Amino acid sequence: MKIGVLGGTFDPVHLGHLMMAEEARASLDLSEVIMVPAGQPVLKPSYKVTPPEQRLQMLRLAVADSPYFRVSTVEIDRQGPSYTVDTIAELRGQYGSGDEIFFILGWDSLAQLAGWWEPARIIEMCCLVAVPRPGWPHPDLKALEAGIPGISQRVVLLKKPLIDISASDIRELAARGASIDHFVPRPVAEYIRENKLYTG
Repeated sequence: MKIGVLGGTFDPVHLGHLMMAEEARASLDLSEVIMVPAGQPVLKPSYKVTPPEQRLQMLRLAVADSPYFRVSTVEIDRQGPSYTVDTIAELRGQYGSGDEIFFILGWDSLAQLAGWWEPARIIEMCCLVAVPRPGWPHPDLKALEAGIPGISQRVVLLKKPLIDISASDIRELAARGASIDHFVPRPVAEYIRENKLYTG
C-alpha cells in the first residue's frame, strides 16, 4: 500500500489541511492518508496549544465522512516532544515492509527540513510530498540537497492546491466571535462554538 501521513498541530484542523491531504491522495493514488495531531509540538512555543483531546476530537469530526482519511494518536500517546522521525518509524512498524509512506508537508516546512530532528533518517524511511504555500517560493532542490544529501530523489513537488488558510487567523476570528464557517468543516465550527475554544 501507499500510505500518506499528514502531521500538524491541527489547532484547529481546517479545510486547507483536508485539501492538502486529498490532493496528495489523488495525485499519488494513496490508499489512505493518516492525520497525526502533535502531542507536544516542538515548533509551536509562541502560543498555548489547545489540549490534545480537543484537537483530536476536532480532527475526528473533520474526517468522519471520508473513506480515505483516518486519525492516529501515536504522537499524543507518546511522552515528550513530537518528532516526525519517531512518528514515521512507529508508523512504519505498523505496516508491511513492502508498503510505502509518503509524508505530506508544505513548501515552507520543506525549506526548513534541514533543521528538523534527524532529517536524513526521515527521507530514508519515507518519501516527501510537498504542497505549495502562498508566499513561499518554489523549493530550491539544489540548496536542499546541500543540507540533506539524497533529498531530491525522495521528494514529490505538487503544484496545487494553493490554499491561504491559517489556523492562527481562525483562532483570531473565533476569539472575536466572527464566523469561521468558510474555513473549517461545519462539525468543527460547531465544536469550537460549543466548547468556547479560542475565546479566552
